[in-house]
Amino acid sequence: MLRAIAMAVACVLASSAAADETRGHLLIIGGGHQPAGMMERFITLAGGTNNARIVVLPMASEDAVGTGAETVSEFKALGVARVESVVLTRAEALNPESAARLTGATGIFFTGGDQSRLAAVLVNSPIQQALKTRYTQGAVIGGTSAGAAIMSEVMITGEELRNDDKANAFRAIQQNNIETIAGLGFVTNAIIDQHFLQRKRYNRLFSVVLEHPNLFGIGIDESTAILIHPDQTFEVLGESAVLLVDARSTTNIRTDQKGHFSVAETKVHLLLEGDRFDLTKGRCIPKP
Repeated sequence: MLRAIAMAVACVLASSAAADETRGHLLIIGGGHQPAGMMERFITLAGGTNNARIVVLPMASEDAVGTGAETVSEFKALGVARVESVVLTRAEALNPESAARLTGATGIFFTGGDQSRLAAVLVNSPIQQALKTRYTQGAVIGGTSAGAAIMSEVMITGEELRNDDKANAFRAIQQNNIETIAGLGFVTNAIIDQHFLQRKRYNRLFSVVLEHPNLFGIGIDESTAILIHPDQTFEVLGESAVLLVDARSTTNIRTDQKGHFSVAETKVHLLLEGDRFDLTKGRCIPKP
């Protein structure tokens, strides 16, 4: 009898642990042109053109309705049979009944625009929880540009706090300058930056990483993506590169009177298509 009870408890615990394991993927695109193969990979992970049910969330765009319709057309041109755009206001996102619009979604895609606009609608809402549930249960979550930045828990907004010269932005690696707010939190161990090499965003990524040295900084260039697998390894897809900053072993982080950083022992990885990285172990994965 006791053995049967113990086995039953073990089964319940195993079932609970399995339920907590994330089975989904993240396709995080740095913006710009999206190579067809990249989006085809997203569709395949969502179940294929005939079985996928893809929901587009375009609220980062100033023209959310138009951007959503355009993105739906792009997915349909790639053969997806079931795809729709869902445009939500903050009030709608806070309504628990709205979460039903994500039921059965196997792929969810965030368009570009302004990540702060998207965060204002979704963060700390039932929709955010529904998104995480879909991801945990196996859906692929994708996003480009602003839709990439929103993926991380600590999110770069694109605004500076100490430099008012918009014509000469991000000119220093400086403390308390790069504004961050809460993102959707699919990525909890890294900060995502986008359009990275094209827009020379090294200073802002280094600045925010040195304020959060326990987190990786991942700068993804245009027409390039990282595909994060459920085991927390990722591979690079696309035409350019990904720069990864690892400050976890950094020593002697200090600033001068103007807040400029000085550090030692910081690692930087520059990754191209086909390169892989293990976010759990913090190291590149050798090619076979």
